[in-house]
Amino acid sequence: MIYSTYTNTNINDNVNKIKSKVPESFTPKIGLVLGSGLGSLAEQIQDPEHFSFFDLFGFGHSSVKGHKGTLTLGYLFGLPVACLQGRPHYYEGNDDDVMRTPIRTLKALGCEIVILTNAAASTNAEVKPGSLVLIKDHINFSFKSPLVGPNDDQFGPRFPPMDDAYDPELRQQFLAAANQLNIKLTEGVYFGVLGPAYETPAEIRAYTMLGANLVGMSTIPEVIVARHAGLKVAAISTVTNLACGLSDEKLNHDDVIVVAAKASNDLSRLLNLFMENLNVTA
Repeated sequence: MIYSTYTNTNINDNVNKIKSKVPESFTPKIGLVLGSGLGSLAEQIQDPEHFSFFDLFGFGHSSVKGHKGTLTLGYLFGLPVACLQGRPHYYEGNDDDVMRTPIRTLKALGCEIVILTNAAASTNAEVKPGSLVLIKDHINFSFKSPLVGPNDDQFGPRFPPMDDAYDPELRQQFLAAANQLNIKLTEGVYFGVLGPAYETPAEIRAYTMLGANLVGMSTIPEVIVARHAGLKVAAISTVTNLACGLSDEKLNHDDVIVVAAKASNDLSRLLNLFMENLNVTA
């Protein structure tokens, strides 16, 4: 499909640039977005082809430590994938075009599923750092949406439904894989804030009353764009710290990266089995 608006000219250019460097027969089925400290998963991709965000139109920049800013295409656990190591964030000053373009590029490349990962704080002291939580729903408290502005009917409707934002079937497949691997995987509601400051104890108490199990500064914009474009979505948070007020430890992004990296082994095993099972049923 050829997209015609200004923003989608960028997407066409990205697709042409990417396809010129990968085998003609290669079409990614799954898009992966790796959050803080989780980029090492991309190192397992076979026959990789790398593209810096700086070399792609409209991808903006990811200046956060632990976000490499690279799109890698290749085979992961037997499936063709397009993997974003890092992501743009609103709090970095990126505009709506930048928040839309990476996910829409994955769609234009042929992806049918997007699996998002992030580092998040837990509002439950029983769900400790190092835990994996499957996102079942979200609350967008950033008060921003990448769909603001004229709707692009070539991607999706003006008012996309979000009742099934996190695909129920994919969630069941992840839960089954976790059970098989004896990896504890709970489900929770992700509460998205703008950032970049960490939350206050009073804010965390308020968010918890509103139904938050996890708090973070990413992911929701990508979910909105993906669902608007008809992509199926699954998302997993790596709990890197207890939310402010639940622990005496001071929040620090370096610690977030360390904990996320330690938890990446379980996440890798989980993704491996999930994608193996997906490959069998494809």
